[in-house]
Amino acid sequence: MNRQAIGSVFALALLLGTGAACSPLKTFNAIIPKDGASSQTAKAVAYGTDERQRLDIFTPDAPLAAGEARPVVVFFYGGSWNSGTRTGYDFVGRALAARGYVTLVPDYRLVPDVRYPAFVEDGAAAVRWARENAAQYGGDADRIVLVGHSAGAYIAAMLALDERWLGPDRAAVRGWAGLAGPYDFAPFDGEVTRAAFGNWPDPAETQPITWAGAGDPSTLLLTGGDDTTVEPRNSYELAQKLRASGVPAQVKVYDGVGHIGIVTSIAKPLRGNSPALDDIATFVETVAR
Repeated sequence: MNRQAIGSVFALALLLGTGAACSPLKTFNAIIPKDGASSQTAKAVAYGTDERQRLDIFTPDAPLAAGEARPVVVFFYGGSWNSGTRTGYDFVGRALAARGYVTLVPDYRLVPDVRYPAFVEDGAAAVRWARENAAQYGGDADRIVLVGHSAGAYIAAMLALDERWLGPDRAAVRGWAGLAGPYDFAPFDGEVTRAAFGNWPDPAETQPITWAGAGDPSTLLLTGGDDTTVEPRNSYELAQKLRASGVPAQVKVYDGVGHIGIVTSIAKPLRGNSPALDDIATFVETVAR
């Protein structure tokens, strides 16, 4: 299936897929060819007791040399904190695993069943699970990189920047990459953000930019020049604060790429739309090799 055909099918999925049972990205994931040289090694592994606290694991097919271990990438998908499922992101897990990383894609609890900080707590629990179990899949529990898109980039940012969530395990996070992430969006003047964060007495505590400071992990912020859902200023302003604190922080803007397009460009047939996968892989190689 060529890129134009896939784009047409995905556009139709966006029009028709309005609920979790018909997620447009789940439809997209189902129709596209996946990367070779990687496999889904484990599915629906519990990292907590809730049904939403499950993760899938993807690994490279290439055998490991004796004594070798691979970097671990934990990918958090987006969905406005109220939708999404890991099964729509096999294409991300396979793509990252094909680059040589043990890759985890967790689900997390969603609004309206929970509100902040439950989804951040779930992200932290998934990372702790990786710390305790990565070795059995060939991963190095001391070389973890967090990656997230949209609401998932928010989760990755909070885990990387606010030490309350991971505590001493944050030392294993060598870096984090956010795709089209919201990092500074208080006050909560929209229905989505009010539903997820409006309960919290101090809005500033919920914002990643509040916690940016010296000693934070290296940061890669990717955004689309045509993103009208999460403004690119989120990436620019966070990077500025991190750099002022001495933290390495890169921003890359992809012209002509929108909010969803930045993550779908990780899919094998659409990589000509942006170099997001290459940029993430270069970043992981830099901070975790």
